[in-house]
Amino acid sequence: MLTIREIKERTEAFFKEKGVPNPKLDTDLLLAHSLGMKRLDLYLDLDRPLTEAQLTELRPLVMRRAQREPLQYILGTVEFCDLTLKVDARALIPRPETEELVERIVDHFKDKTAPKRIVDLGTGTGALALALATIYSEAQVTAVDFSEVALALAAENVASLGLGDRVTLLQGSWFDPIAEGDHFDLIVSNPPYLTEAEMTTAEPEVVVHEPDSALVSGADGLDDLRIIIRNTPQYLAADGLLAMETGIAQYEQLSDLSKASEMTGKCVDDMSGRPRFYFCSLGTPLPDL
Repeated sequence: MLTIREIKERTEAFFKEKGVPNPKLDTDLLLAHSLGMKRLDLYLDLDRPLTEAQLTELRPLVMRRAQREPLQYILGTVEFCDLTLKVDARALIPRPETEELVERIVDHFKDKTAPKRIVDLGTGTGALALALATIYSEAQVTAVDFSEVALALAAENVASLGLGDRVTLLQGSWFDPIAEGDHFDLIVSNPPYLTEAEMTTAEPEVVVHEPDSALVSGADGLDDLRIIIRNTPQYLAADGLLAMETGIAQYEQLSDLSKASEMTGKCVDDMSGRPRFYFCSLGTPLPDL
């Protein structure tokens, strides 16, 4: 019978052969998930033999990862802003960079009235909507997505977190399902912003397994951002904030778009120093974020 140690060594070597990033970490997480253990506990029990039933359960998970299916889809969940969200191929996997967007939003409102009405455009798993609904316990949050299957996934996450009384899901393209005359204190979005060329060089986890519609936005990556920025003034409250995750080479174009919509825009770097986020207001100068 093979031990945890032996299975770890064999799986890590197999993942390296297949070009899987972080083979050691992925091996540990798959083993721990399959055995119902915490990752640390693996190292306290490395000489424990595995039964054939346990190996039978583990093997297909290893094969899926070797075929470059995202680890999060295999595990079925991801942690986002201290929330455990269900994830699968119906929607984009929430990234750590998007957690940074939430942090910047919280910083912006810390000395202001907390947003009472929030809309998340292109909600996917519901990550941004649910994180903001949790942080701002008195807010009503609207989550919009064009994809019916993504909204179904978001609905499962809304239900699991018990936020159905404050998070409303609407199907449609960007602002289309929002009622005319509605205004929001916070409009937030992590829209598609990759160019068609960038998509051709992305990792297999992205190209093969994640939905293109949540990633690519035309030849220059700006098709959806143009729609959002152009329509924001109609729906943003007078002292409201538009907060978006964007491409790292789009600052100049976003600045032009915000000016054309008579808004004040500001680009903000992520923790790695890349210009990752873009914020807009209706003419009010934005503070450092």
